[in-house]
Amino acid sequence: MSLSTDDRRAQEARTPPVKTEASVGRPVSGRMPLRHRLRRDRTLLLMTLPAMLLLLVFAYIPLAGNIVAFQDYDPYVADNAFQAIAQSPWVGFEWFQQMVNDRLFWSALRNTLTIFLLQLTLFFPVPILLALFINSFVRPRVRAVAQAILYLPHFFSWVLVVTVFQQMFGGAGLIAQTLREHGHEGFDLMTDPGLFKFLITFEMIWKDAGWGVIVFLAALAAVSPDLYEASAMDGANRWHRMWHITLPALRPVVALLLVLQVGNALTVGFEQILLQRTAVGPGASEVLDTYVWNVGITNGGFSYAAAVGIVKGIFGLLLVLGANKVAHLMGEQGVYKK
Repeated sequence: MSLSTDDRRAQEARTPPVKTEASVGRPVSGRMPLRHRLRRDRTLLLMTLPAMLLLLVFAYIPLAGNIVAFQDYDPYVADNAFQAIAQSPWVGFEWFQQMVNDRLFWSALRNTLTIFLLQLTLFFPVPILLALFINSFVRPRVRAVAQAILYLPHFFSWVLVVTVFQQMFGGAGLIAQTLREHGHEGFDLMTDPGLFKFLITFEMIWKDAGWGVIVFLAALAAVSPDLYEASAMDGANRWHRMWHITLPALRPVVALLLVLQVGNALTVGFEQILLQRTAVGPGASEVLDTYVWNVGITNGGFSYAAAVGIVKGIFGLLLVLGANKVAHLMGEQGVYKK
């Protein structure tokens, strides 16, 4: 039945007009105005404000102190640090030239890279293997207990971790005493310079490998169980499902963590190494972080230590950019998109 002209007009009058983006003050095309986004996300912005202030105060504002790397900085020429920076003479790139000719710097750099390669080879795969084992072989009832046992050492301080290893592998430790009681010669791994790099790597594995498992198990939790069920119906066994479903699901997370790990190549456990430095000597244990500590804090060479810190930061940035480029070539996002 057709409506008359008067009926159609009456129906149109009763029908509320449709609100378009232009009618509510938004552009028809393009992004939402900034004021609307701020109003929409104000709760989230307030939640992130403390973290942003913390990052600003302790990370970005201290970057201004790198100016002392180009000065002969003396903190005692004035009453406060700002006046001391203003009154310290400029020396240009003198400290960087000294760093290039410093044999101790190159020794610390060599030890740092060696420890990083060991940790990348021995430590990085362990959380992945543990996550695969727990996800594929451990029963769900046992899984929570296994995770708790594995990541419990993460909450131990490095003082406690070193103490535990000392009581187990030191000259007066449990293993050495047991060997002596049975007529064998004891050993002391804690004071062996040749094994020091392997020792601190295994200390890190015991302390932090279980904590890294959480990240990979979270990535595996996002995999749909339907994929495993469909592959099992098609005849895939447990190993085939792990190779074709589980490992591809971990690739983005592995690529991201690998990029971050490479970015920290020049930052290896400062506290862990400083606690054991006296036992093995600086020749085997001196890394860039302990070198900066000894030069800058212990000996008062603030300008030289700042120069070493700048070089370390630039080198770390280049490593992150290079590793992220490799991740892009492998088809992964990495730290940021292309």
